[in-house]
Amino acid sequence: MIGSDRPRLESSVPPSWLVSLLRPAPDSAVADNLRRGKPAWADAIHLLWTVWVFMTPVFSGGYTLRWVLLTLGSYPLFLLLYARLLLSPRHHAPRYALAMVALATLLVPWYPSGISYFIFGCVMLRVCGRGSWWLYLLQLAALNAVFCTVAMLSHYPWQSLVWIPAVSFIIGMVVNVEAVNKDKDAALQLSQEEVRRLATTAERERIGRDLHDLLGHTLSLITLKLELARKLHDRGDARARQEIGEAEDIAREALAQVRSAVTGIRASDLAGELASARLLLECQQVHLQYAVPPPMPVDVERGLALVLREAATNIARHAQATQARVDFMLEGRQLAMQIRDDGRGGVQAEGNGLCGMRERVVALGGQLAVQSARGEGTVLTVRVPVAAATSPLPPAAPPVQGGAA
Repeated sequence: MIGSDRPRLESSVPPSWLVSLLRPAPDSAVADNLRRGKPAWADAIHLLWTVWVFMTPVFSGGYTLRWVLLTLGSYPLFLLLYARLLLSPRHHAPRYALAMVALATLLVPWYPSGISYFIFGCVMLRVCGRGSWWLYLLQLAALNAVFCTVAMLSHYPWQSLVWIPAVSFIIGMVVNVEAVNKDKDAALQLSQEEVRRLATTAERERIGRDLHDLLGHTLSLITLKLELARKLHDRGDARARQEIGEAEDIAREALAQVRSAVTGIRASDLAGELASARLLLECQQVHLQYAVPPPMPVDVERGLALVLREAATNIARHAQATQARVDFMLEGRQLAMQIRDDGRGGVQAEGNGLCGMRERVVALGGQLAVQSARGEGTVLTVRVPVAAATSPLPPAAPPVQGGAA
C-alpha cells in the first residue's frame, strides 16, 4: 500500500518550474502585501476592470469568431503578464507593464477589447515603478501617442482617440496617487519603528547606567562590611554584630532606592513617548514643544502615552502642520493633556485613530474633546481622573500659535 501511494503523492507536488514562477521576489508587490498583513493576491481585485474586455463587443460590432479566438489567445497572456508584474522585483515589473501596452498595440487593428490591456499597462507602469512623476507623464504621453496613431490608422472613430488618452491619464493619476500615499505611509511606519527602537535602546542604556550607579557602590560596601564582620567573628570580636547591623541598614537603604528607581522607570513611558513624538515630527518638518509630564498612576500614564502616540501619527500624516505642542494641566482631581498643532484643521468625522484614542480615554474614566476649525489647526484635549496627591505641575512654556492633533 505504501509503495502504491508514493507515485500518487509525488504527482500531486507542483512542478519546480511552476513553484519558481509563482514565488514572489522579496521586493515585489505580493511580498509587500504579505508584509502589511494583506492577502498575497489583494491586488488581483483590479482584474475586475477586465470585464470591459468582454463588454466591448456590445458597443463595437458584436461577438464574432475573430473576437473569440483573439480573446482565447490574448487574455491568458495578459493574466500571465499581470501575475509576473506583481511577483517580479520592482525594477523588473515595468517591463511587464510595457508588454501589456505592446500586446494591446499589436491587437488594436483587429481587437478593440485590447484597449483594456493598454489602460492596465499604462496604470501599472507607475504603480510598480520607482521613477519620477514627470518621467511617468512623459512615458504616458508617448505611449498614448503611439497607440492612438495605430488606432487612427486602423480607422477607429475620433471619439475613441479622445477618450482612450483621457481614461488612461485619469485612472493612472488616481491609482498612482494612492500608490504614492501607500509608500509614504510605509516610510512613516518605518520611521516610527526606528524612532521607537532608538528610544528603547536609549532607555535601556539609561536604566543600565542608573542600576550600575545605584547598586555598584552599595553592593561593594555591603560585601566589605560582611567580610569584615566574618573576620571579626572569627576573632571573637563583638564588633562583628555592629558591622552586620550596618550592612543590614545599607541593604535596606539600597532596597528603598531600587524601589524608587523602579517607580521612575515605570513612569518613563510618557516621557519616552514625548521624545519619540518629537523625533517623528521633526522628520516631517514639524517642531514639537512639550511640558514635563507630572507624576501620575502607571495605568493613566500608559493610556496617555498611547493617545499621544496616535495623535503624533495623525499630525505627521494629515495635519500639514509646522508647529505642535503638548501641555499638561492639573484641574482639581483631573489631569488634562492638551495636544495642538497649527495645521489645516477641519476634522469632521472621527476615523479609526480618533475612535481608538476615545476608547482608551473612556477606559481610564476620562473624556476626549476635539476642536478643529478649518484652517486654524486642531486642539485635542484629554481629561482623566487622578489621585489628589498628584504633585503640582511645573510652569508651562509659552503656547504655540495654532492648534491640532
